[in-house]
Amino acid sequence: MRHPTAAAGLCDRLWEAVAEGDEHAAVTAVHEALADGVDRETLLLEAIAPVQERVGAEWAADRFSVAQEHAATAINERVISALVHRAPAAGPPGPVRGRVTVSCVDGEWHAFPARLVAEVVRLRGWQVDYLGTQIPTPHLVAHLHRTAPDAVLLSGSVPTHLPTAHAAITACQAIGVPVLAGGRAFGPGGRHARALGADRWAADARGAADVLEAGLPRPRPSMIRQPADDLPHLADQEYTMVAQSRFQLVKQTLVELEARFPAVREYDDVRRERTAEDIGRIVDHLATALYVDDALVFTEFVAWSAVILEARNIPAHPLRTGLDIMAERLRDFPRCVHMIRDGSRALSGSPAPAHPGPDICA
Repeated sequence: MRHPTAAAGLCDRLWEAVAEGDEHAAVTAVHEALADGVDRETLLLEAIAPVQERVGAEWAADRFSVAQEHAATAINERVISALVHRAPAAGPPGPVRGRVTVSCVDGEWHAFPARLVAEVVRLRGWQVDYLGTQIPTPHLVAHLHRTAPDAVLLSGSVPTHLPTAHAAITACQAIGVPVLAGGRAFGPGGRHARALGADRWAADARGAADVLEAGLPRPRPSMIRQPADDLPHLADQEYTMVAQSRFQLVKQTLVELEARFPAVREYDDVRRERTAEDIGRIVDHLATALYVDDALVFTEFVAWSAVILEARNIPAHPLRTGLDIMAERLRDFPRCVHMIRDGSRALSGSPAPAHPGPDICA
């Protein structure tokens, strides 16, 4: 039985423990809630998950350092382990529904959403192979050959990994294993999951469990599709050119920023390296937006970056100038220029016009 009120009341107690770094208090809180009749799924999704979201929000607002965010996340992960491995109060486990593999997209470091999905699906009666983060696609496919699961649940939080996700989806389907995609990287309503050919998409852990229960038909084994088979707009080569020239584009943008802002020239090596990393992330999001032909992938990241800078009392005008520099460097690529201009509008708060291109939201 679910007890939403009890779970909601638990959030404050759990948050205090996690924020203070008190793992014992956090584990005690969820065990006492379990003893009071709150079921595991409710605790996972209506207490632990909201606390983890708050951890991320505190980092974004510059109220948590990176170290505090990592420490809090580690406590939450151990709270999950303590919860799911506690012996059930009564009755043997039910029959196993089937076997699934839960994995993050290669390159994805955000394992927490995938872990929640794995535990909820396990609670619903499935045998789960949870592979965690940083699983290269060939190793994922080798695991599927060995275990023959009913489905792969592929989790992605950062949009820049969508090209890699696309390769994983097609590789899994090529050996007859359906793919259920989930996570913020796949866009609102799962529009990128559909564009990349995933068999299904789920908004959350409960949705993923429901999709599995309804059944996922196995795709017919076939030759691996080429990216342009799903995304014909890649024929213009803009994604390829930006991805291949990433290093040079970052370098040129940083040099131009130093020329236009004397303060940037005074950066020490550490700050200069971090600035280059920030520019690199902007280029990566631009490339991904080109890959899926969705300017929002780029504009939302630019707007988010401005919020992060503001929270740290860093002026955002070099960011706008950096976009102008990129637009100048990429002036021969019309989709690039449109997306960068949309990013500049996002910084000023003006609505960006709809970007021309195929509708992948349907």
